[in-house]
Amino acid sequence: MNHQTAGTATPLPGRPAMFAALAVPNFRRYVSGQALSLIGTWVETVAQALLVLRLTHSGIILGLTTAARYAPILLLSPYAGLLVDRYPKRQVLLVTQAGLGLVSAALGVLVLAGQIRLWQVVVLGVAFGTLSAADNPARQAFVAEVVGRDLIRNAVTLNATSVNVARVIGPTIAAVLAGTTGLGWCFVINAVSFGFVIGSLLALDSSALHPVPPVQRGRGQLRAGLRYAAGVPAIIGPLAMMALVGTFTFEFEVSLPLLARTTFHGGASTYSALIGALGAGAVAGGLYAARSAPTGVAQLVRAAWCYAVAVGLLAAAPTLATAVAACALVGAASVIFLTTGNATIQLASDPAYRGRVTALWSMALVGSTPIGSPVIGTLSDVAGPRYALVLGAAACLAAAVIGVGRRRTDTTIALPPNESRPLTTRKSIRVRERRGRRGRPGRTGKTARRDL
Repeated sequence: MNHQTAGTATPLPGRPAMFAALAVPNFRRYVSGQALSLIGTWVETVAQALLVLRLTHSGIILGLTTAARYAPILLLSPYAGLLVDRYPKRQVLLVTQAGLGLVSAALGVLVLAGQIRLWQVVVLGVAFGTLSAADNPARQAFVAEVVGRDLIRNAVTLNATSVNVARVIGPTIAAVLAGTTGLGWCFVINAVSFGFVIGSLLALDSSALHPVPPVQRGRGQLRAGLRYAAGVPAIIGPLAMMALVGTFTFEFEVSLPLLARTTFHGGASTYSALIGALGAGAVAGGLYAARSAPTGVAQLVRAAWCYAVAVGLLAAAPTLATAVAACALVGAASVIFLTTGNATIQLASDPAYRGRVTALWSMALVGSTPIGSPVIGTLSDVAGPRYALVLGAAACLAAAVIGVGRRRTDTTIALPPNESRPLTTRKSIRVRERRGRRGRPGRTGKTARRDL
């Protein structure tokens, strides 16, 4: 069966259709399972923050506990990315999703039995992070195998939008359960939700996938992946920006519950309102991004500027109502920044290195949490959550400055379907333009310039 026609929809020239990737049956199955599971994930995320605050009443401990949950991603992501490149990604996902479900089930049983202790939360958090180190890059790289190269940007955006639909629904469910049946059932619901992802993976049509041949074992492959990422401007630029923003801005699991409790003197419902607004704004931003084709460092710089402004408004919000409105703006800016960066690095990377590249992205986004969350938690306790948010806004501004310095080496992203390796600099684009003018295989100068 021809994979080009069986598993993908042919993109139209110009701006893509908002839901183009959903024309692929496999992607519909995959994203449906992910969406249901992610609702459970956000139910657990809210519940775990409330559980730690209930046990310790400390922002510092909340930051350290969150750090322990994500420390394995920081330490293991490069190795996990190589694992993803060496083995079929669907098989990796089946193993990691089953393991993550067992971790949530264990946490739920301990909470329901009234036997939960802080050290148990930390130990299970480390187990969660260890499995996530492989799960995150596998999920991101697998999207390209589900839809094919032409729809990566749209698929990444729709997948991120589903994450944020879950961010709207999940906290609401968590707030209801926390006030009625208790926090334990939040973890049980998440454990059950992993079954939807496993079911969707098993239901995929293998003949319509676009699998990348596994990388054979060899010496120096980890170093080769790092050198490759460092040598492609459209990869190393977004990675540097994401590392800074991920460390100090994306710590909403710490800053928002503390903002709800300390600044606005609320509880689970206040935190749910803030994080729900964050998700609602992200859904709106995701739908906008799904219709927007540009990627690259220059586009990412613009997103970083907008993100800085939105987080600054949240830091300055005088009332809960204005904070909720600002959270919606933060959510929209965050998903545009994330999807632009993710799509940029995936489209710029050689498929043989995609697992290692997405693992580095995961390390910059999530693995930076062990560094940032204690800082945000401590700053929130000492000076207040508003100052922690100001630090996040400053990190976005610094990331934008880093990106500005790399505009001259930005990468063209849209390549012809038969191109086997990505173009990495504007110089290589001009070479292809000249080839097109001489009548050799390649695109015309007009077409190539439009991709910039």
